Amino acid sequence: MSAARFITLEGIDGAGKSTHIPWIAEQLESHGISVCLTREPGGTPLGERLRQILLDPGQQVEAAVEALLMFAARKQHLVQIIEPALARGQWVLCDRFTDATFAYQGCGRGLPMDRLAMLEDWLQAGRQPDLTLYFDLPIDVARTRLLANRTLDRFEQEHAAFFERVRRGYLDRASRFPQRIRVMDSTQSVAALQQQLVTILAELAQRP
Repeated sequence: MSAARFITLEGIDGAGKSTHIPWIAEQLESHGISVCLTREPGGTPLGERLRQILLDPGQQVEAAVEALLMFAARKQHLVQIIEPALARGQWVLCDRFTDATFAYQGCGRGLPMDRLAMLEDWLQAGRQPDLTLYFDLPIDVARTRLLANRTLDRFEQEHAAFFERVRRGYLDRASRFPQRIRVMDSTQSVAALQQQLVTILAELAQRP
């Protein structure tokens, strides 16, 4: 269909983005597109070890340390997985990327946005997703879904006010970067969302 693309999926915990990741990969592969499926924090052996620390409910991690660990895992991820995959012509489909850092560590934790932007500029060297799908859902609905499905990790155990700030952070990012970030209304059915995703992915494939 087209040259390599970098797609990220974002959303508060419980918004349902994880439901759509394997479906998107299957859709792309059905059109002959090679897909690299990955996630953040994680994606590399080092990143996965840092993920265990960051998500461990028994860990107490200061906010700035949390952000630095996220960016450390991200840099390794870019060097070891993302950039090589794009160079091979693959489409990279990543569960979370830097928008999550601005939403969670910036708006959620209250870290200065300019400090996060400095790290972004330094460590990413201009690399941004071609498309970000942000799955948006009211906090109470997301929490109900989350509590019904699994044991909560360190982030998922945060209070509702934290997730309200995170959601505002995501919506602010979407308003600032409307050409890149598409807001998906996760109150819709899975089928309705997937119908929209088919159109969005086709548009992305047709870009020069």
